[in-house]
Order: sequence, then structure tokens, then C-alpha cells
Amino acid sequence: MAIAIGAGFGIAIAAFGGAIGQSRGIASALDGIARNPAASGKIVTPMIIGLAMIESLVIYALLVSLLLVFKL
Repeated sequence: MAIAIGAGFGIAIAAFGGAIGQSRGIASALDGIARNPAASGKIVTPMIIGLAMIESLVIYALLVSLLLVFKL
């Protein structure tokens, strides 16, 4: 029971942190595009790569939580 609660808290914290990181990254990218629309091509690609890296950390946390719950 305690492992399931810990896994739930772990994925909740990881999802919250990932959402905060992604929102800050997107906000910064949109701010940069608003200041210089000509640089949008140079901003969007690294932003998408960064978002994928942030999301991969959340997916890793989900996998660890599932491993804890199912005790694999």
C-alpha cells in the first residue's frame, strides 16, 4: 500500500515538474518569436527537442512508478 502511494506521489511530482518546465520553455520561445519573428525557424526546432527531453523524464518517472507498483 505504501509503495502505491509513493509511486502515485512520485508520478504526480514528475508530471507537475514536467508541466512547469514545458510551460516555461514554450513561454520563453514565444517571447523570443514575438521579439524577432524572423528567428522563428531557429527557435522552434530546439524548443521541440527540449520539450521532448522534458517529456522523456516524465515518462521515465512513469516507468519507475509502474515498476514499483507491479514490483518487477
